Amino acid sequence: MTVIRQQDFIDSIEDALQFISYYHPLDYVKAVEQAYLKEESQAAKDAMAQILINSRMSAEGKRPLCQDTGIVTCFVKIGMGVSWDKTDMTVQQMVDEGTRRAYLNPDNPLRASIVEDPAGARKNTKDNTPAVVHIDTVPGDKIEVMIAAKGGGSENKSKMVMLNPSDDIVEWVLKTLPTMGAGWCPPGMLGLGIGGTAEKAAVLAKESLMDPVDIQELIERGPQTTDEKLRVEIYERVNKLGIGAQGLGGLTTVVDVKIKSVPTHAASKPVAMIPNCAATRHAHFYLDGSGPAELKAPKLEEWPQVTWEVSENTRRVNMDEVTKEDIKEWKVGETVLLSGKMLTGRDAAHKRIQTMLDNGEGLPEGVDFNGKFIYYVGPVDAVGDEVVGPAGPTTATRMDKFTDMMLEKTGIAGMIGKAERGPATVESIAKHQSVYLMAVGGAAYLVSKAIKKARVVAFEDLGMEAIYEFEVEDMPVTVAVDSTGANAHQTGPAIWKAKIAELDEVLSK
Repeated sequence: MTVIRQQDFIDSIEDALQFISYYHPLDYVKAVEQAYLKEESQAAKDAMAQILINSRMSAEGKRPLCQDTGIVTCFVKIGMGVSWDKTDMTVQQMVDEGTRRAYLNPDNPLRASIVEDPAGARKNTKDNTPAVVHIDTVPGDKIEVMIAAKGGGSENKSKMVMLNPSDDIVEWVLKTLPTMGAGWCPPGMLGLGIGGTAEKAAVLAKESLMDPVDIQELIERGPQTTDEKLRVEIYERVNKLGIGAQGLGGLTTVVDVKIKSVPTHAASKPVAMIPNCAATRHAHFYLDGSGPAELKAPKLEEWPQVTWEVSENTRRVNMDEVTKEDIKEWKVGETVLLSGKMLTGRDAAHKRIQTMLDNGEGLPEGVDFNGKFIYYVGPVDAVGDEVVGPAGPTTATRMDKFTDMMLEKTGIAGMIGKAERGPATVESIAKHQSVYLMAVGGAAYLVSKAIKKARVVAFEDLGMEAIYEFEVEDMPVTVAVDSTGANAHQTGPAIWKAKIAELDEVLSK
């Protein structure tokens, strides 16, 4: 019988979570590189370039790929021939202890995003625990661990349906995926769970995302099983939707589709679909009693030598001097380099601002949004000589219900985030002749290098959701919604869906 030391298990969890915070799986890096090389949409190509550059920078600097360092999901498969050297902690408690140590690591602190009392106070647990742990017993004398850190932007786009037995899974995916918007930061992977019961399908979908990217190898050898045939069909047809990187329109929306299925009731066809984002982070290891897991660091030369250069006609903007008249000149799809001061704010800050204004209290002392840009971000804590840790954008759609209030009552000039805005918000932006700028999701460490000064100016008790003042230099963004209401997340995918259809028609003749 194999004896697993409790400490080895905890150390392995801690090491794995630190490892995946800054190392992309190389199979994902290679898949994005292939997509980058064949991409014809300049906006999508630029986005993927930033993702690849950020990936290499994170590997070099050993700092998080994304400011959202995720909710920890861990699959633990314990061999029937395994025993523990201590029994004073459950597997859940051991995973939580490893998580706690990883997220509080002083050399590379990870953002604590987990809140307790989710339907009430939503108070941050401050150490990113508890993790979500799935435990199974299997034959053998080893422990298999698959662990991931899943960002909220992609997790929030999870979809679940109870189809009729005769319903078409592919058609459901093609109908559902466009409704998910770009908050899941494509290009990524889709994980599908099919069968069992509703909750089983969701777990299968999540587990499928732990597998390596191998769709090209599958296409080359040819699919054999039902699940393999579904994978290829969904992969090909989803990419023909033209959604593209960051939802800006392009040839590649997904780099792989994963499927796990189990038997189900004759009257049922449960299907869950969960996307993995551009900050795909997972590790797979075994414990056999010989010590903690050893995760082999990839070599930096394995990353592609991708560069991203701004074009000559790129607009440079000083936010300290910009006017409403200046903003009217900015056109959808244009690249802008921002310099100067901006304020930040996410869900909790917006909600508190709304409450204060409704109560007649006004804005917090020292906070003046008038004529300023607000950046939707919750940064990682700084280390060493950093002014701020990785600070990529959060999903802007969550702030839609506050946008009219912010434009009407605080006088903000514009907003910066990731993903699309809803129709009512686009109308509000046009009405107030404002602008929405999009930074690349999944390029948080790269973005942080443009931030030269950072200080908390309000709501310090909200932690990463506090209001900061950032001073930035040449921070790259794209005009996603201009002052007329023109919307890149509508026009881009529509244009590329039509272009792909035209190409298909030519090739079929």
